[in-house]
Amino acid sequence: MASPYKPSSLKLLGSKAPRPYLGTLLVVDGAQKAYLEIGHIELALVVLPLERNRVRQSVQQTASSVMNTLGELWWVGFIFCYVWWSFLLQYRFFGEPVVEACVENGASCIDICGEPQFLEGMYLKYNEKAAEKGVYVIGSCGFDSIPADMGVLYTRDKLKGTLTAVESFLKVKSGPEGSCAHDGTWKSAVYGLADQDNLRKLRKKIGYAPVPVVGAKLKSRGLVFYNQQFKEYSIRFMGSDGSVVKRSQCYLHTELQETPVQYGAYVNIGGLGSVIKLMFAGILFLLLVKFSFGRKLLTKYPEFFSAGFFTKKGPTQKQMDGTSFTMTFFGEGYSEGQDPQYGKPNVKICTEVKGPEPGYVATPIAMVQAAVSLLEDAACLPKRGGVYSPGAAFSKTKLIDHLNKRGVEFSVISKPEL
Repeated sequence: MASPYKPSSLKLLGSKAPRPYLGTLLVVDGAQKAYLEIGHIELALVVLPLERNRVRQSVQQTASSVMNTLGELWWVGFIFCYVWWSFLLQYRFFGEPVVEACVENGASCIDICGEPQFLEGMYLKYNEKAAEKGVYVIGSCGFDSIPADMGVLYTRDKLKGTLTAVESFLKVKSGPEGSCAHDGTWKSAVYGLADQDNLRKLRKKIGYAPVPVVGAKLKSRGLVFYNQQFKEYSIRFMGSDGSVVKRSQCYLHTELQETPVQYGAYVNIGGLGSVIKLMFAGILFLLLVKFSFGRKLLTKYPEFFSAGFFTKKGPTQKQMDGTSFTMTFFGEGYSEGQDPQYGKPNVKICTEVKGPEPGYVATPIAMVQAAVSLLEDAACLPKRGGVYSPGAAFSKTKLIDHLNKRGVEFSVISKPEL
């Protein structure tokens, strides 16, 4: 793909730019065509190939304001002031060199990772180093997990009282063309589930401070259940939202002495037929993911094993145009003056986060607006640098306002009811 800009335009993207400048370095290798849609922001397009093993060197040689994506053999990035984002497909394989180089060179880093092992591993290895440098490493700033993490905080702030528990239900709607996702997400799930033992060991090594249960304990639902509110079946959401929200709540409780919120994440899947299909696919997936040859089959034939939902090409433009998401939050807590340690919850609230196609439209919007908030709301960030989840980093900022203006909308569906 030829660049519409001359090489001389690169000087605008360096550290000597007279003002914060938004541009993009982009190489299109099929699935990444949709990355051009970044919340309706005008972007200067420059194509730059870069081998994977030169990621760290590129950070050191480029201005500290770069946001990058690793495609199959290409480096893809967005540049915004003095911030580096990473926009990788499998962070467990490619992400750490970016984080390490950013921290070493004093550049804040935002990513859209949905892999708990990578996110928490970076916390263990780089939290103190990032604090010393005064930089912010903020993971999960895409669809994983800004809607969930910020949605819990939005629900808390809209409740006149003390929010103690929230459940979220995700619904992805597609148009006549259907919907699908790139197999990078599928690969992340394969490798993540195969490595659960190491994730448990990692969390034990981190030694998270225990978060107390305030108010009535949130009841755990079954793996599959019929949801009366939506009149369809729901399952537990297997993504990173739960672990990300838990990390945010842990930080807000231990560092800011805020009341922790219990959280359960679910996804609505439709009728009984969808449940049966999902059960067969899930059992096959869990059997294969345990073995090396099974993982090879899963990653080599994602379209077959996911019933066409994950493909090597990713969604078409028509599929993206016809797809949207809604995440509904049901919160409960205690009214003002009511002690959460005594009695049952006496107030409820329902909120919603909705937006366009989650993976390729809403994710870039969330990512860019997180960067805007990192720059414009710097005084509202944690006083100490470090490795943070979105809720921990942006709880006092105007990120939700930024998102509302760009099409990822937060709203109250039903006001608190006693």
